[in-house]
Amino acid sequence: MSKVIAEKRIWFVVVIQVAIIVASLLLAFLFRFDMRIPEKFQPILPALLPPLIVIKLLFFWYLGLLRGWWRYVSMADLITILKANLLASLAFVAYAVIVYRLEKIPRSVLILDGIFCFLMMGGIRFLTRAFRENYLPMPRSRPVAATRVLIVGAGDAGQAIAREIRQNPRLNLEAVGFVDDDPQKQGVAFQGIKVLGRQESLARICENRNIDEVIIAIPSASGPQVRGIVEKCQEAGVRFKTLPGVGDLIDGRVSVQSIRDVALEDLLGREPIVLEVERIRAYLKGKRVLVSGAGGSIGSEICRQVVQFQPGKLILLDNAETPLFNIERELVAHFPDIPLSPVVGDIRHRARIEAIFDQYLPEVVFHAAAYKHVPMMEHNPAEAVNNNVRGTQVLADAAHEHAVETFVMISTDKAVNPTNVMGASKRAAELYVQGLARESRTRFVTVRFGNVLGSNGSVVPIFREQIARGGPVTVTHPEVTRFFMTIPEATQLVLQAGSMGKGGEILLLDMGEPVRILHLAEELIRLSGLRPHEDIEIVFTGLRPGEKLYEELLLTGEGIVPTTHASIMIANAARCDREFLLGKLEQLYAAARNMDRSATLALLGEIVPEFRPEDAGSKPARAEEKS
Repeated sequence: MSKVIAEKRIWFVVVIQVAIIVASLLLAFLFRFDMRIPEKFQPILPALLPPLIVIKLLFFWYLGLLRGWWRYVSMADLITILKANLLASLAFVAYAVIVYRLEKIPRSVLILDGIFCFLMMGGIRFLTRAFRENYLPMPRSRPVAATRVLIVGAGDAGQAIAREIRQNPRLNLEAVGFVDDDPQKQGVAFQGIKVLGRQESLARICENRNIDEVIIAIPSASGPQVRGIVEKCQEAGVRFKTLPGVGDLIDGRVSVQSIRDVALEDLLGREPIVLEVERIRAYLKGKRVLVSGAGGSIGSEICRQVVQFQPGKLILLDNAETPLFNIERELVAHFPDIPLSPVVGDIRHRARIEAIFDQYLPEVVFHAAAYKHVPMMEHNPAEAVNNNVRGTQVLADAAHEHAVETFVMISTDKAVNPTNVMGASKRAAELYVQGLARESRTRFVTVRFGNVLGSNGSVVPIFREQIARGGPVTVTHPEVTRFFMTIPEATQLVLQAGSMGKGGEILLLDMGEPVRILHLAEELIRLSGLRPHEDIEIVFTGLRPGEKLYEELLLTGEGIVPTTHASIMIANAARCDREFLLGKLEQLYAAARNMDRSATLALLGEIVPEFRPEDAGSKPARAEEKS
C-alpha cells in the first residue's frame, strides 16, 4: 500500500487539496450564518466551487505545494502555504468582483475561506509530521526495549539529536530528557522533551529515569567539562557517548551518525579552534597541492582537510605503498570529484622528486614525511639524517626550483634544545628551510608543534593495547610531561599557518598546558571502565634513550610574536649562516653514508649547537629565566 501511495503520491495530494478547498468554503458559509446557510445563498455555493478549485490549485502548483514531503514540514513551508493562500484568495476575490460584483457573496465568507484553507493545509502537514515523529499519544512501531537516552546539552546540537531520534524509530532510541546548566532552560521542553535538571543532578536523574545511555551533545565542551560529565556517568553506571568537537564537525552538521564513544581527546580537549576558512580557501582552492608523507597520521589528515577546500589536484606522495593505497581509497570514496594522484616515491631520491615536480607542477606543498620515533632514531642516526634532513633539502630545493607558491614544513617541539637525534635532525631541517627562504620566491613556512594524540606509534594506542591485555600499563617516569594536540586540531592549524607566513618564519601552534603522561594513562584506564592502580597496574620503566622529562617550544633567545590568529605565534628563531650550513650538511651526509655514528652525532652538534644528548631528563629553565 505504501509503495502505491509513493508512486501515485501527487494524485493523493491533489485529492486532499481539493477536499480542503471544498471544506474551507463550506465552513466559511456555515460560520458566517451560524451553521445554517440561508436558502438564497445555497445555489451560489456549488457555482463557486469549480473556479475556486482551479484558481487555488494553480497557485498551489506554482508555489510547489503539490510536491514535497509533509513529514518534513518546517516554518519555511508554513510561510509558503500562507503566501499561496493569500495570493489565491486575492485572485478569487478578483474573480468574485468581476463575475458577481460581490452582490451574492458575503465579504466575510471570502476572508473566512482563506483562513480556513490556510489552517487546514498547515494543520494536516504538521499532523503528519507529529505522527511520524511520535508526538501523538497512540501506539507506534518503536520496539519496547528501546535504549533510554539522556541528552546532555539542550542547545542546537542536542535538539538536532532529539529530533533525529524522534524521526527515526529504527534507531531504537528513546530520548527521555535533557540535562542543561542554563537556568532559563530548566523545566522547558524542546522537541517535546523536557529539561530534567542540571549536570550536577545527572547521576540522580539517570537512576530515577532508568537511563541506559548518556549522549554528550556539547561540541564546544572543554576537556574538564567532558571529564566531569563522564565521572557522573561512571558514578551512575551508565554508558556514555559524545559528539565530535567543533573542529571535527567541519560542515556544521550534527547527526546521530556522528555520535561516538568518549575518547581521551575529549577529556583533554581545549577551546575549539576558529579557522579563517576563507583565508585558507584563498590559497588552496583550485591549486595543485602535494602532500609528502600522505599515508602517515598527520599527512593523511592534511589530505582529508585539504580536499574540503576543493584543490585543483591533490598529489599524495609516500614511500609506503599500503598506507598510500588506504588514504587514496578513502578520499576517492568521499570526494569523487577531486582529482587525486597517488605517487609512490622517496623524498631522499632527488631524481624521482624532480620528475614528480616536473610532471605535476605543485603550487602548494605540505611536507609531513619524516622519521619521528625518538628511541628508533637513537639507534639509527644515519637514517634520521638521511630522511629528515637530506629528504627535506631535496624536497625544498625542488619547490624552490619549480617556483612553488607555498611550502609548509611540519616540525616538532623536540627540535627545541634537542636531547635526541630525531629532534636534532628536525632542527637542522628547520635551519635549511629558513636559509632557503631568504633567497627564494617560494614562501617557506615551518610549523612547530608537540605530540599528536592517536598518531601512529604514539603513547595512546600503546596504552590502549596494554589495557586490552589486562595491563600493566608502562609509563617511563611519574613526572614526564608532553604537549598534546588532536590530529584534526593540529592539521587544521597547519593549513591556517600556511595561509599566514610571509616566508622563513617558524610558526608555533598553541599547545596549551603540558599534560602528565601518568594522567593520560589513568584517564584511559577509567574510560575502559576500569580503576587505575587497582584493576590495571601502572609500572614505571625509566626514560628511554634521548627522551626528556619536559618538552619546550622555544629555544633560548627565541621570542614570540603574536599573529592575527589566537592559536598561532611566530618564533623569532635563531638563524644560521647559509654557507656554513651547506658545508656542514655535505659533511653530515658523507658521515651518514659511511655509517660513522660518532661523526654523524658530532656534525649534528656543530649544525645544532643546542643539541645536548646528555641533558635527557633535565628540566628546562622557566620562560622568564630565558629572557
